[in-house]
Amino acid sequence: MKQAAITGVKQAELLERETPVLKEGWALVKVHAAPMCAEYKGFVHGDHSDCLGHEAAGEVVEVAPGSKVKVGDRVVVMPQYPCGVCDMCIAGDFIYCEHNLYHHEPTMTQYLSKPSWLLARIPDGVPYEKASLACCGLGPSHGAFSTMGVDAFSTVLITGLGPVGLGAIVNAKFRGAKVIAVEMNPYRVEIAKKMGVEHIIDPRDPDAVQQIKALTGGKGPDFGLDCSGVVSAHRLQIDALKRKGKVAFVGECFTETPIKVSDDLLRKGIHLIGSWHYNLNEFPQLMKVIEQSPLTDLLITHQFPMSRIQEAFEVSASQQSGKIILNPWE
Repeated sequence: MKQAAITGVKQAELLERETPVLKEGWALVKVHAAPMCAEYKGFVHGDHSDCLGHEAAGEVVEVAPGSKVKVGDRVVVMPQYPCGVCDMCIAGDFIYCEHNLYHHEPTMTQYLSKPSWLLARIPDGVPYEKASLACCGLGPSHGAFSTMGVDAFSTVLITGLGPVGLGAIVNAKFRGAKVIAVEMNPYRVEIAKKMGVEHIIDPRDPDAVQQIKALTGGKGPDFGLDCSGVVSAHRLQIDALKRKGKVAFVGECFTETPIKVSDDLLRKGIHLIGSWHYNLNEFPQLMKVIEQSPLTDLLITHQFPMSRIQEAFEVSASQQSGKIILNPWE
């Protein structure tokens, strides 16, 4: 089978690999849609890897004894390899499993194997490309908004309009919330405008916090969602948020954000929430967003045959895109 790999600085190609062998309770998925995420960072830096991707949608073509799916099922592949038996997994919060299996398989490939309970069935009529948005495209913001309780009475501040941030607009609009966005990439600003966002703040403006508060009667937004993973965006969220508001962080960040416990938390009373994915029991709700929201068409900006993996990575690295989907069989 063919599998994408980063083979040098700004170099990607397809390699031949063996088809995975199934374990008990697992299933083999023929991948029809493999979204790209932050793998472009490894592409830019030349981090050699043949284990790329963590999102996919496809068709079950083989099952092992004990499988919970059947051949022919159309499924979304959930990320990671959690144990399936701990309290977190049983509750549906598998993303927080403390006993993840020591097992890694790429999704930018033609076939992958997975514990069958992590394969969520796609409703009839939903194409693979759109169904694949139920991972990083729409998943992080859906989980965060559910945790915070975002609804039609809410104003949400979204910082960072990469694919995850644009997906957050889709979810916020579907819930009827008012959106204020923060972004300086002109390409992505235009997509946000097409999605109906009227207020987009440039984070480079020294009065960005005052602009945001002015749009909310001086109080600040009810909720915040950072999709950028940038420390300055974290502080913008904390400073702009209303008293007793809630902000969730879904963008990966491996540096320290300064937090003033007294001023930010005690006296302002805000809630800081870490949110990575969504509870598996909410998958049907997320599929309703995908089925019913016309904005998902704007979220997917590019589709490439995986045979053009070099070009796909170049577009992803340019950041002149929304969500990019690979077709492994073209």
